[in-house]
Amino acid sequence: MVRCDDAGLDEAAAVLLAGGVAVIPTDTVYGLAAHPGFPAAVERLYSIKGREAKKPIALLASGAEATPVNHPLAAKWPGGLTIVFEGEGYRVPDHDWTRKLIARCGGLLRVTSANLSGRREATDAPAALADVGLSADIVVDGGTSPGGVPSTVVRILGDGAVEIIRQGSMVIAPVGDCKTTKQNVV
Repeated sequence: MVRCDDAGLDEAAAVLLAGGVAVIPTDTVYGLAAHPGFPAAVERLYSIKGREAKKPIALLASGAEATPVNHPLAAKWPGGLTIVFEGEGYRVPDHDWTRKLIARCGGLLRVTSANLSGRREATDAPAALADVGLSADIVVDGGTSPGGVPSTVVRILGDGAVEIIRQGSMVIAPVGDCKTTKQNVV
């Protein structure tokens, strides 16, 4: 386990850039990360977590400019909002150290919550270590995640409307007919 400091940043970036898997702190819950340029590392995320292969893993970005998302909701970044845009999920975490790590790795990392599928999300490094950390190449201890709740997930539809997939750490208020899943949001 390494600390969430400059030395830990160097170590975690080296592991990810070599095709390894890392447990990292975020603003919501701890994440299990891999560089998208290493398919074997991304596959390890699925096997470590016990996640179904058909369930996609979002990309965490160093900033909105590292994503193709062109929608007003992107103004809510950084924060606990994952936006599914053109079939791919993107999020910019509100965690300076994590954004620096992502930037060092090229601007995008595949990240899923650092817990076994179906179990409670880890909000600190010891919980992540106990659940999935022994299978990761490095665990970064950044203390307790300030959010403690996974991100909200929304999908941008072809007409620009928004479908709320999961309410999470960022409250997205529906506008209009609340009985449908396709809604405008504020």
